[in-house]
Amino acid sequence: MLGRGIDQILPYHCNPRIYQEDASDAREYIQLAVEKNGPLPKHIGMEYVWGDALQILREKRPDFRLINLETAVTTSETPWMGKSFHFRTHPQHVQSLRAAGVDCCVLSNNHVLDWGYPGLAETLTTLKEADLKYVGAGENIYEAQLPAIFEVPN
Repeated sequence: MLGRGIDQILPYHCNPRIYQEDASDAREYIQLAVEKNGPLPKHIGMEYVWGDALQILREKRPDFRLINLETAVTTSETPWMGKSFHFRTHPQHVQSLRAAGVDCCVLSNNHVLDWGYPGLAETLTTLKEADLKYVGAGENIYEAQLPAIFEVPN
């Protein structure tokens, strides 16, 4: 997932404030990781978040790469109230999806509206601008129900 701590270590990041009882700042996740695993590299690129998975994907060469985008892609500062967890990543981090060769993002999950309808709208716009297909959400019910269609080799 590209939200929270991952968002904070990449070149661009959202406000680190977290709206939950047991944590108030996304940088707390970074501190926990550093305490457990040691310091992070000084310069972290968009590929870093995928770790060894990128090499495996290169070796296996799947016909397409589908992910559950378990975060909103937005800089919105207005969380959906009443939720315990709000995930988001900066729109510039969509480049990490491109770095992994992601073809399509599934948005029908419990975090697509973490930052309300404005956050959803920014997520959709960002994915469109990055030429990434998505399914499971949209600007209206019709768009949310549209399939993503791929041509794969025989």
